[in-house]
Amino acid sequence: MSRRNKPQKRTPLPDPIFNSEDVARFINRLMRRGKKSIAERIFYNSLEIIKEKIKDEPIEVFQKALKNVTPLIEVKARRIGGSTYQVPLEVRPDRGLALGSTWLIDTAKSKTGKPMEEKLAQEIISAYNGEGAAVKKREDTHKMAEANKAFAHYRY
Repeated sequence: MSRRNKPQKRTPLPDPIFNSEDVARFINRLMRRGKKSIAERIFYNSLEIIKEKIKDEPIEVFQKALKNVTPLIEVKARRIGGSTYQVPLEVRPDRGLALGSTWLIDTAKSKTGKPMEEKLAQEIISAYNGEGAAVKKREDTHKMAEANKAFAHYRY
């Protein structure tokens, strides 16, 4: 086991418009090949689309959608005595937000036929309403953890 100190947790600078670290993390996850300005444009344009479709504040819609997608429990494969068990583990809050935002982005990318701004806006709206592919992925993860609750004593 390493005797060195753990590295400090780095947090991104909050985004300039909403002054939120969650938005900055989401934009960093949306970014591909270092093109941050394109990722920011996609995100902020999708918030504008949300503002047109839903009359609520778009940042609040985004926060609630992210909360609806964030998992509380996940399963991890543990190899014990030649067998592999799916052991349910509680998710740390920062990992939960990372998983939720990744699921939102991946489900938006998997849709076809529209620009990314519209696909992302549609996915955020459906997550806000408690439906959509990202929320279904969260529910499937929770069901898997519930089904494997018998192996919870293997967690460490």
